[in-house]
Amino acid sequence: MHYLAIPTSRAASLVVSDDDVWRDQFYNGNINKERGAIVLRLAKSWFRIGSLEILAHSGELDLQRRLLDFIIQEHFPSIAMNDSNRYLEFFSTVVSETANLIALWMSVGFAHGVCNTDNFSLLSITIDYGPFGFMDSYDPNFVPNTSDDERRYKIGNQANVGLFNLSKLLQALKPLLDPRQKQLASQILEGYGERYHNRFTELFKTKLGLLGENEDDNYLIAFLLKLMEDTKADFTMTFRQLSEITEDQLKELHIPEEFWALQDLGKHKLFSEWVTMYLLRLNRNKGDSDTKRRTRMTTVNPRYVLRNWMAESAVQKADLNDFSEVRLLQQILQHPFQRQQAAEKAGYSLRPPAWAKDLKVSCSS
Repeated sequence: MHYLAIPTSRAASLVVSDDDVWRDQFYNGNINKERGAIVLRLAKSWFRIGSLEILAHSGELDLQRRLLDFIIQEHFPSIAMNDSNRYLEFFSTVVSETANLIALWMSVGFAHGVCNTDNFSLLSITIDYGPFGFMDSYDPNFVPNTSDDERRYKIGNQANVGLFNLSKLLQALKPLLDPRQKQLASQILEGYGERYHNRFTELFKTKLGLLGENEDDNYLIAFLLKLMEDTKADFTMTFRQLSEITEDQLKELHIPEEFWALQDLGKHKLFSEWVTMYLLRLNRNKGDSDTKRRTRMTTVNPRYVLRNWMAESAVQKADLNDFSEVRLLQQILQHPFQRQQAAEKAGYSLRPPAWAKDLKVSCSS
């Protein structure tokens, strides 16, 4: 995530033990022994929405105020501590940055898996990696977490869950706000949807190589995503291959075999209509060229992400004391936008293997 330019906690170390631990991975009573391991994670702060919620819920308002002042002083330098509206400014910043973070998740097909208030950072960084997953085929209902039966945290609902969590933050802050500030905070929260939509649109316009403004851009993006959903096109490689194919190849609807994700997309009866719209829009890019477009797009559309099947392959080898693929992934994912010979040899840009569809993860994975 860090190398995808998405705010995140970092993994400082991974320590593997020779001691076994008992794990019920899918909470179905099937308990197995696995090797124990500990990941040391680092972040500027681990304070999350739940850190303030629990104090508000228990009525510890003095402690909540002290904690909030500490958080602002340490991590929000643009907010003056003598400002009577500092809690309002804090809330406005968290709302804006949360909208930005979730839009960034969506731009790379990342589903967090467990988006409760205790897993949402007040600094708007990605924390508490558990049953997460990068989407293979585009599906707004994609859920990486096998225990999320209600699909509450499906990838297409992450923005709404973000709004729910921010409403819980506002609820926790209200005892510290005066009536005027409460009204303003509610207005800030109401603006979350627009902030998220604007950032989402901005990111996907960049993924498509679009410059400037056009009233039809939202439709062009939505049209593409609908085609991808209908054809189950691969999310990561559709955008990557759009970054690599030439405009002439698109115009002729000549999709080379190496662009397998675009070939899947091309099976849709409306693909040619979308291509026509897309090429017309690219022609409106001022001072642009096809070479510039492709160069620009390959810097924002990754060729490699940590798909669950790749992680599973590395885990299976690591269980046998073979950490070669762990190290390979660590090396490759530091440069996700660059074509790498080792990654190509490993098949990381090819169609996911059939067994990948059956992979499930949980908080105990």
